[in-house]
Amino acid sequence: MSALCKYREVIGVTNSTSDISFGSLMNGTIWKLVLSLIFKIVITIFTFGMKVPSGLFVPSLAIGAIGGRLVGITMEWLALDYRDAWWWGIYCEPGKVCVQPGLYAMVGAAAVLGGVTRMTVSLVVIMFELTGSLEFIVPTMAAVMFAKWIGDAFDRRGIYDAHIALNGYPFLDNKEEFTLNSVAADVMRPRPGDMPLRVISQEGMTVGDIEELLRLTDHNGFPIVVSEDSPNLIGYVTRRDLSLAISTARKNQEGIVTDSLVYFSSNAPVDPEGPGRPVPLRLRKLLDLAPISITDQTPMETVIDIFRKLGLRQLLVTHMGKLLGIVTKKDVLVHIKELENEDTSTMLFI
Repeated sequence: MSALCKYREVIGVTNSTSDISFGSLMNGTIWKLVLSLIFKIVITIFTFGMKVPSGLFVPSLAIGAIGGRLVGITMEWLALDYRDAWWWGIYCEPGKVCVQPGLYAMVGAAAVLGGVTRMTVSLVVIMFELTGSLEFIVPTMAAVMFAKWIGDAFDRRGIYDAHIALNGYPFLDNKEEFTLNSVAADVMRPRPGDMPLRVISQEGMTVGDIEELLRLTDHNGFPIVVSEDSPNLIGYVTRRDLSLAISTARKNQEGIVTDSLVYFSSNAPVDPEGPGRPVPLRLRKLLDLAPISITDQTPMETVIDIFRKLGLRQLLVTHMGKLLGIVTKKDVLVHIKELENEDTSTMLFI
């Protein structure tokens, strides 16, 4: 790094501008910075695209600092070659440093990071804390704001938001506004023609029935209802808790077999109901007895606000206490894309 700044030592000991401008030290410094800039950009593209935790914050600062340093050296070069020009005489006083390439590097680092992430005030504060120079806040603020405006002219999303959309991750942006005239019944599943919603009855299902349900589906959880004939919502149980409880009961609880009845109600029997009957399995403790639910006529704008503010993965849809269906975050995003006539095949369902 000291070799890159060695040309500045020549500036202090010589009055020959030609030696400075076109000497090997100046050219070597510029070429090293250009190659470093190209290498850093290429490596950052690869590392950020490979989905490895390599970060984008420091590489953006490095790219901006290298680019800013190149601009600073160029301005210093021009100031030395045209020192007698009137426009330099206005700003450059004899015997004082006219151009500070380090300042250009700092401003360039802030500008690139601000343009990439769309950070504004917080970025200026970070740069001030890094340098401790209050006098450089104004050029840093100007560079960051211009970088943000130029970036917003192409796309109002930052690099992270754009990368989320590029990969198709289910994400609802808190800053984005939606105007929808639909209700929850228009988005919920099952839709007309679909298979019935997979639910678990609070009584009557066996361990084998639940294990088969877990094997045939990949849902993250299941609503618990009174029975298939009376779909009044009782609660909700996650797939992970249900699978873990059944596997643990088979290993540690004596008498639990495939034909053992599973009870999610409070009046579950402790002992077998008759001679020769297997021991029942009580799983009421797994239940979320107050799952967040909405009615079928809830406006979609309200549904989106619930997903945003509570960070939910799904909402249960009911009518007069009876379970009608389920709305997931992915269903909401697909519905929005359909209304905007966008391709829904890019959504990544994980």
